[in-house]
Amino acid sequence: MGTVTRFAPSPTGYLHIGGARTALFNWLYARATGGKFLLRIEDTDRERSTDAATQAIFDGLRWLGLDWDGNAYSQFARKERHAEVAYAMIDNGHAYKCYATKDEIDAFRASPEGKYGSFQSPWRDADPATAPDAPYVIRLKAPRDGVMEIHDEVQGKVVWKNAEFDDMILLRSDATPTYMLAVVVDDHDMGVTHIIRGDDHLINAGRQSLIYMAMGWDIPVFAHIPLIFGDDGKKLSKRHGATGAEEYRAMGYLPDAMRNYLARLGWSHGDDELFTTEQAIEWFDLKSINKAPSRFDFKKLDNVSKYHIETVSDDVLLAGLQDYIGSQDREPLTNDAVVKLKSVLPIVRERSKKLPDLLDKARFILGARPFAPDVDEVKYLNSVFNGILKRLTPLLAEVTTWSKEELETLFRDLAEKEGVGLGKIAQPMKVVLSGTTKSPSTFDMMVAIGRAETLARINDAAAYMAIPE
Repeated sequence: MGTVTRFAPSPTGYLHIGGARTALFNWLYARATGGKFLLRIEDTDRERSTDAATQAIFDGLRWLGLDWDGNAYSQFARKERHAEVAYAMIDNGHAYKCYATKDEIDAFRASPEGKYGSFQSPWRDADPATAPDAPYVIRLKAPRDGVMEIHDEVQGKVVWKNAEFDDMILLRSDATPTYMLAVVVDDHDMGVTHIIRGDDHLINAGRQSLIYMAMGWDIPVFAHIPLIFGDDGKKLSKRHGATGAEEYRAMGYLPDAMRNYLARLGWSHGDDELFTTEQAIEWFDLKSINKAPSRFDFKKLDNVSKYHIETVSDDVLLAGLQDYIGSQDREPLTNDAVVKLKSVLPIVRERSKKLPDLLDKARFILGARPFAPDVDEVKYLNSVFNGILKRLTPLLAEVTTWSKEELETLFRDLAEKEGVGLGKIAQPMKVVLSGTTKSPSTFDMMVAIGRAETLARINDAAAYMAIPE
């Protein structure tokens, strides 16, 4: 049987970035081994589970490009199957009906015997004939002696004393399954071969193995991956900034960049920091996952993002831009705007850390004349530059070859005649051409828009500077 992994989130909120990393590892391992990646929505908590949260999980995974095989499973829809297994465990002697009341359990917990030990139900070895006509739960009959040992692909050998395990509840008195039972039954029925999840679930591997053993089922391979911490060394939460996948989409990160960065949080391939998803699939294995927690670093994410903005194909980048624009509830780029943008992608990609940066740099080609200077850029359009501009305009009209090299030579010659540095002319020209200095190089923009449009924008700026302050 081939590899089968799964991602099993609870639909009680957004897709947490830690959950997204778990989904990515499962997806990468399935794709690396030619297996299947399944999605299960653990919606048994009916009070907290919502359709909106389920949709947010779907949307987050789709945005990240983590496609799952087949339809998503609903855990709640399988509750009858879970109950069936609980009763089968009674029949095979590995579970029992417990009639202990809440008061009895609380009294035991408060006793010296129960303060540090697991609950000892008086019904564990009771004669079923003495059972009252009353509500009951079904408990696992956990072994009292020996140890439970698993080999975890990340954590290595892990051992617990069986005495540490409760006779945990499998089926509640209202016939609903507990998390422990439902997860095991679902993973078995779905054919899951590898369980890759956060190491906060490590203790659950011991508990759940007891259920697998009680049913005579094969125990999957476990791989418990380190949690993601913030820069302060504490578990990643809202206080560290964005934690939901949709927030990173709205900030303007490409899915390619998020996959690259999340893969490096807890997994490595030598010293490789920047790589494509295809490379990650080729390289990914469980043995290269680190034991130590990883720290989320926005500076590193921005560096990864910059790499992918500069290297992905035009089509991938444009699709990412349209998706980002949609996340801002803005109208998509028109076909004409896409054509214009595509023509200048080589110069607006450079040094753009996120998609908003790229759009800001593309304002010179996407915006409409006249380009009013940004508030903090007005200072460049002063009387000194106005005088230079008047001498520059006729020179531009006479340029033989409208190329970056010839334009830069012209500007350098003029700067030398004026007795100023090149930047004293080139920087204000950025404001003339785009309204801001946060734009591509002056000469790249001039070549992109052409001679006629450049002169038209100079006329607009001259008119602006002619207005009395």
